[in-house]
Order: sequence, then C-alpha cells, then structure tokens
Amino acid sequence: MGAVVGTLTMQTKQRRPSRDKTEDELEMTMVCHRPEGLDQLEAQTNFTKQELQILYRGFKNECPSGVVNEETFKHIYAQFFPHGDASTYAHYLFNAFDTTNNGSIKFKDFVMGLSILLRGTLREKLEWTFHLYDINRDGYINREEMTEIVRAIYDMMGKYTYPALKGDVPQQHVDAFFQKMDKNKDGVVTLEEFVVACQEDETMMRSMQLFENVM
Repeated sequence: MGAVVGTLTMQTKQRRPSRDKTEDELEMTMVCHRPEGLDQLEAQTNFTKQELQILYRGFKNECPSGVVNEETFKHIYAQFFPHGDASTYAHYLFNAFDTTNNGSIKFKDFVMGLSILLRGTLREKLEWTFHLYDINRDGYINREEMTEIVRAIYDMMGKYTYPALKGDVPQQHVDAFFQKMDKNKDGVVTLEEFVVACQEDETMMRSMQLFENVM
C-alpha cells in the first residue's frame, strides 16, 4: 500500500494548498456521504488529524465522487506493477477493504484498513491478512483460497521479478504453509491456527506478510 498511499499524498502536496480543519470536515461529510468527521476517524484509527487530512485529499484527488469501485481500484493499482498482471490480486485486495460488501470503498473503509496495515498490532495485522486469504469469508482458509492469493501475487510481480519461476512453485509454498498451519489436519486453517503458526515461525511470518510490500 506504500505505493498507493505515496501517490495519493504526493499528488495532494503538488496540487492542493493547505486548508483549514472546518473545510476538510465539511468535505468529508458531503463527498464521502458519511457522518464521521476528523475527530471520530482520529479516535477510530492510529492516524493524527493532519495525517487524515492528507490521506483524504489524496483519496478525493483520485476519486472525486468519494467512493472507489473495483475497476477504478484495479486501474490505480496496475500502474505500480507494469511488468505483471495485478488485476486478480487487486480484486482480492479490494474485497478485503470493502468490508460492507457493497462493491465500493469509501474513505472510512480505506483509512480503517490502512490504519491496521501500517500501525496496527501484530495480531491486528495477522487478522487482516487472514481475512484477505479467506476469500469466501466462511472463517477458514482452504488450500484453494491460499493458492489463489499466492498465484495472484506471483502474477502481479511479473516475469522480471521471478524469471525462472516454475508453474508449481506457488502450490509448493501453499503445501508448506498448510503443513505448518493446519495443526489438526482437517484441510482448513482457522484464524487461531493462522495466527499461532505465523507467530511461531519467523520465515512464515515474512512470507505471509509479503502483501505489505505489494500494497
């Protein structure tokens, strides 16, 4: 997400002069169609009011309507991975931010997720990652779901990053993850199994948090 946030904040600094708190709060209410102002968002996230203002201006710069649909999200995301196909991963990432399942991301959705990813506790970050991998949102991760996400990451990074990548490498990674995570061998990984396995294995922790480098 660093790339996406970087673009939002850079464009804000280049195009928009500083403005007062009242104007920002008014726009956040009108454009985002949400009653939450800066005070409430500051209380609900790990960002300061100034940081929220910068993020909001960048968000509005990219999305004047105050909401992001999936196609717009994919278009923005694809710009950062020109050598690969980011569409599938962007689809799953969009769904993770779209917590209300209504097909759009509002500023509050965006900043709440971002707060966890950038400044949340280890537990919060792992829970967010789990929900990203839990594609059908049934509370479990199965092999097919994990394989989908892992393949999407490889597709996004592209051939220049993994020039000698064989087709079965993602599946090998999934098999290794499941061997360590699925403690009771029932074919699915629960949230607790996921969190415990990542906390116990530093290598797995780094692998599962690869998404932080492609956000």
